[in-house]
Amino acid sequence: MTTATPQPLTPKPFRWRLWLILVVAALITVIMVTPYSLTLSAPALANSPVPLPVLLAAQWLQAAILFGVVAALGLLVANRIGLGLPFLESWLAGKPDWTLVRRFILPAILAGLAVGVAIVALDQFVFSPALAADLKQLGITIPPISLSGAPAWQGFLASFYGGVTEEILLRLFVLSVLAWLGRFVNRTATGRPGLIALWAANVLAAVLFGLGHLPATVAAGMPLDALVVTRAIVLNGVGGLVFGWFYWTYGLEAAMVGHFSADIVLHVVMPLLAGN
Repeated sequence: MTTATPQPLTPKPFRWRLWLILVVAALITVIMVTPYSLTLSAPALANSPVPLPVLLAAQWLQAAILFGVVAALGLLVANRIGLGLPFLESWLAGKPDWTLVRRFILPAILAGLAVGVAIVALDQFVFSPALAADLKQLGITIPPISLSGAPAWQGFLASFYGGVTEEILLRLFVLSVLAWLGRFVNRTATGRPGLIALWAANVLAAVLFGLGHLPATVAAGMPLDALVVTRAIVLNGVGGLVFGWFYWTYGLEAAMVGHFSADIVLHVVMPLLAGN
């Protein structure tokens, strides 16, 4: 009796049409998130010397260039380690894998909704009371950061940005690169990143995502102390761990669905409950 030898991983070819779809989708969602961003940054924009149309055009152009590079690098690395967008790849090949979609669509939606509820609960019952006490002790009078600071319709548009653009950046690019690096330490017999490498990359990507929110938090007047840093990492990292698992298990499409569902809770349901 012989045992089949695991076949080595064969890198997938770079698909330009897939890259173009990702860049166009990212640019569309960047435009869609604009009303939400303008609402949150209205005080800062009031004193801006640059006319708003010029500022927006520059931001959209910058986003198109940035995500063109990010999507290209992400696809190149993902193709080498067996990750990517399997449904879109099958669709572009003329053989859409609807069975894959049926496998992940409901679990991704339910997981995303659960992530959104968990983030709200952590913020309301753990971090908000501690942050209020922290601000009082420091003599800072600004209110704690709200999860429902913009109208629900703006939050709905912003949810597409989170589901599409942030997943391209954080999972397709950041997690893929980290998993590729981890592959040199932990990999399977076929050459794919091992489970330890994938989880290490997932945790690092989630932490980096949380840290990436700190500049905006500090700009809002919050102190850069241990509590604020922990809040940023935990609230943003909870979802990242779940979406990362969906990414390497089912593909980036599943992570996008989960992220979008979580953002619906945060940016649509919460504002509606708050009367926005």
